[in-house]
Amino acid sequence: MVGAPAVTKSTGTEHYNTLQNNVASSWLRDPGLLRLNLGIGFLFASAASNGYDGSLMNGLLVMDTFNRNLGPNISSSLLGLVIAGISLGGLPSFIPASYVTDRVGRKKALGIGSSLMVVGAVVQAFTKGAYAMLATRIVIGIGLGFSQTSAPTLATELAHPKHRGAISALFQATWYWGAIVAASCCMGTLFLDSSWGWRLPCLLQAVFPGLQLVGLALVPESPRWLVSVGREEEARMILTRYHANGSIDDELVRYEYEEIKATIAAEKVGAARSGFLTFFKTSGNRHRLFICVFSGFMINWVGNGIVSYYLAPILRTVGVTNLTAQAGINLGMQVWNAILSAVGAVCAEKFGRRPLWLTSASGMLGAFVVITALSATFAKTQSHAIGAGVVAFLFVFFGFYDIAFTPLSIAYPIEILPFHLRAKGLSINLTVVFAASFFNQYVNPVAFERLEWKLYFVYVGVLCVVIPVIYFTFPETKGRTLEEIAEVFDGKKPQVEEDGRGGADGHGRGEVRMVRSDDKFDIEYEMEPTDLVFRDPGFSKEGIQMETIVPKGCGTKHLETLTVAEFRKDCAMLDRAC
Repeated sequence: MVGAPAVTKSTGTEHYNTLQNNVASSWLRDPGLLRLNLGIGFLFASAASNGYDGSLMNGLLVMDTFNRNLGPNISSSLLGLVIAGISLGGLPSFIPASYVTDRVGRKKALGIGSSLMVVGAVVQAFTKGAYAMLATRIVIGIGLGFSQTSAPTLATELAHPKHRGAISALFQATWYWGAIVAASCCMGTLFLDSSWGWRLPCLLQAVFPGLQLVGLALVPESPRWLVSVGREEEARMILTRYHANGSIDDELVRYEYEEIKATIAAEKVGAARSGFLTFFKTSGNRHRLFICVFSGFMINWVGNGIVSYYLAPILRTVGVTNLTAQAGINLGMQVWNAILSAVGAVCAEKFGRRPLWLTSASGMLGAFVVITALSATFAKTQSHAIGAGVVAFLFVFFGFYDIAFTPLSIAYPIEILPFHLRAKGLSINLTVVFAASFFNQYVNPVAFERLEWKLYFVYVGVLCVVIPVIYFTFPETKGRTLEEIAEVFDGKKPQVEEDGRGGADGHGRGEVRMVRSDDKFDIEYEMEPTDLVFRDPGFSKEGIQMETIVPKGCGTKHLETLTVAEFRKDCAMLDRAC
């Protein structure tokens, strides 16, 4: 890994601000942006669904009726398996979901996931026994896998360039609003004598995926996906309608449209077979893969997992045994988390990603050290004041977690990935997230039962590793467009490699380097074994100027100018140059 590069002075956001754009100063007063952002808001229900489940299990575990339904004397290992059912279902679904998302589109993939979640939630509410509950939670997890892969990708790719950073960060911040609804519902049904005390919260788990289905009727398909499958005019009309209120000659939309087309065209030349092995072909892609994997691990292994899913047992170890008090603390913590994560989402675009990541991890480390020390003291003294101190520092810990690890957990992997790897990279990230979560949820009941507060030392150690890794490997991406962020990882000439046809004999390995500088593109194409070199000195609205040199065999050299449309359609010329 290399040190994290800094942001250059000229960024995509700054350039977009100089372009004429037919939108109101506030998106609330703009018809196109209002409809678009409201539709994107419904897509946030994917994260809220995940948050609902995290808080749901905390609420259900304090209900006697729910525990009786699971069965008498349920083992801690089976209980951990039931709690981890969502992760167990999500784990095998992310990779297939990425292919479906790229093949049939973001909207259809999201529709599949949301439908599975609705069915699973309804059936779950009428189950009896631990194994039936586990089966329905696996179905919900599969649906969540499809939703989590497609929803944030669609939201990010649809967002107006000036709103993209905030929207990407706010997506995962809505996790806690789902948690608030679940905590409130469980608290409201806590003292119902009938089984509806737990069945009703389970049934309401269908609400958020239902809202996603509503959102699909309000938003269009991703323009970037449409361009990638050759439906360019449809993509242009979507950008025109939602980013410029139908103004065909809008400067920002024209620039955005051409930038998307040029980037995807270059990616197609350099990544005609954009499978998972593409992640290993350049240093930039290996860097991206490392971040996707490591961030997926750390999201669940910095101590938040044990607090999120096992708050009730933790509270009992520090003397909080009253059910109402436990439910109240759970609800209060979710509200606190929702506020702080929203603040973090806003700050990510204002102060940058790296400062938030580092502040968040350092603050969590300090808080967890205090929590460990206070828990050890309570185990010896049984002092209620010490127990209250533990509860207070749980809030401090989550406050630091919320400002970066919640809003950036999805937004950061999505924005560092180029289009042709976006769904696949996110699926890798989410697979690691759910694998870490599953292991965490399955092991924690057993470990906490035996070790109690001593288990916290594991997470203190993890945080000591996380901080330097973030410092040295997580680059800043603030203020850049999705099409520009490649520069951050690949330097001034980002690389995208291919294994495909090349040269006169149809064999070889190709490499495309593309760099954006204001309104110009520089492209260099090299291919073996024919040593075909393709250099593009400049990009402009009028066309692309190319110089092709073939030193072996042909001995030719020529210069020609193509329009942007001709360039996209004639990329095969590289195979015919000799």
